[in-house]
Amino acid sequence: MTNSNYKLTKEDFNQINKRSLFTFQLGWNYERMQSSSYLYMILPQLRKMYGDGTPELKEMMKLHMQFFNTSNFFHTIITGFDLALEEKEGVASKDAVNGIKTGLMGPFAPLGDTIFGSLVPAIMGTIAATMAKDDGSPVGIFLWVAVAMAINVFRWKQLEFAYKEGVKLITTMRDTLTAIVDAASVLGVFMMGALVATMINFEVSWAPTIGEKVIDLQDILNSIFPRLVPAIFTGFIFWLLGRRGMNSTKAIGIIIILALSLSGFGYYWTNVLGW
Repeated sequence: MTNSNYKLTKEDFNQINKRSLFTFQLGWNYERMQSSSYLYMILPQLRKMYGDGTPELKEMMKLHMQFFNTSNFFHTIITGFDLALEEKEGVASKDAVNGIKTGLMGPFAPLGDTIFGSLVPAIMGTIAATMAKDDGSPVGIFLWVAVAMAINVFRWKQLEFAYKEGVKLITTMRDTLTAIVDAASVLGVFMMGALVATMINFEVSWAPTIGEKVIDLQDILNSIFPRLVPAIFTGFIFWLLGRRGMNSTKAIGIIIILALSLSGFGYYWTNVLGW
């Protein structure tokens, strides 16, 4: 259910963009990262579409409070698609919105951070430093500021563009939208698998000696299934987070205690028992 008489206006886009530029990272936390900021960014528009205090509004607010984390430079593209879906189909778009957010946040995160978080500052910093060192000119600094302003303009414009494209997908390209949602979901799963394999470094360091032979357990596990231990450990964390009363903060504490305990056990086993 949605307020069919309400359509997003230029004022709505301006309000969302202001919240995006000035408040998006203020609600960041280790449990759900940018989810509360994402909800705050579009909450006035959700109230206009669903009505203040309605069950539909509460349901979509719960949806948007699920884990979300992506690049600050591309998140309003996702927001534009999201709002186009919700404006047209309301709560019925719940699964599609979740698929779009989950599938696109992963690819956009490294893209935006690499280009705008690393590449552009490195290039502009080099130009500014070279001009200052060789010519004593402050022009490089002003160029850097101009590029930063251009990036903010890019962030401002992408929201309405994505919204308009999202409306087209909904009204005239339903099959294409379905394909995008499915592809985004698959890409999100693929990105999670890649992150587990590359970012989680969890290895079995214990290498017992039998006679003169040193048994490298990690090497044996790698020969059976590369990166098996990180995959098992990730599965354990997912299982842990599904327990009643568990949250990411408690899970982090358990991981720290587990790491210290295993390290102490390994030290005792190796240096005290001599195995």
